[in-house]
Amino acid sequence: MAPSINNAKCVLVTGATSGIGRALALAIAALPSHPTVIGVGRRKDRLRELKEAGIEAEEFDVNTDRASMKGFVDEMIKKYPEIDMILLAAGIQREVHFKKEVNLDSIATELNINYMSVVAMITFFMPHFLSKAAAGQPCIIAPVTSGLAYIPAPWVVNYSASKAAVHSLCIALRVQLEDTNIGVIEISPPLVESELHDVEGTTDALSKFWVPIDAYTKEAIEGLQRGDDVVSSGFAKVAYEKFEKPKDGMVSEMAKRSATHSKK
Repeated sequence: MAPSINNAKCVLVTGATSGIGRALALAIAALPSHPTVIGVGRRKDRLRELKEAGIEAEEFDVNTDRASMKGFVDEMIKKYPEIDMILLAAGIQREVHFKKEVNLDSIATELNINYMSVVAMITFFMPHFLSKAAAGQPCIIAPVTSGLAYIPAPWVVNYSASKAAVHSLCIALRVQLEDTNIGVIEISPPLVESELHDVEGTTDALSKFWVPIDAYTKEAIEGLQRGDDVVSSGFAKVAYEKFEKPKDGMVSEMAKRSATHSKK
């Protein structure tokens, strides 16, 4: 089990100006423990709304280079030294059809936002978290994946692959950090009410099947409060438990065998 979000003092949320990121940022700010919440996003009008709701608002686009990402993380740590949790919800979704023309620049952008920005953010926050954890403060790294990480949707093949990569990262990183006070929580939603689908024009069709954002947020917050390693519900939970959960123990055993082998 990971640390409970109830113990978090300062939570930075990327993708906080829309969808799941925004809903979770607002819900975390409303917790009885009253953690400081830093909402990170691109949209100035939405950032103003977050600020009016009592959330610290920071403008930043995660689709950037490593130097800019490191500069942003360093600035956040300096400005908010109590940060002990990052919730990485920034993401985009694009349709890709390989029998038609494929835009590799679009694929690279989707991978950078959905995967590489997550890796970079974790990398640059890690020394800060290791220091805090060693001093006795539990820390949490919480990337948002998707049920499509476990069962890919053919029409959003690259999105599915990017979320599968983050899922794999979560499993391995959790094992790497198991002797620290840093928890890795994978937030894995099913199809949830969101603006994510607006670009492809599929919002109206998907709205007939998606989970209302308020209902999903309540479930997700409950999972974060319990400290579940994987916070999932609906289709995502069914897929995770059927296809992915057995891997967790296998990865731990693999790590133990590797450690034993390296000592010989």
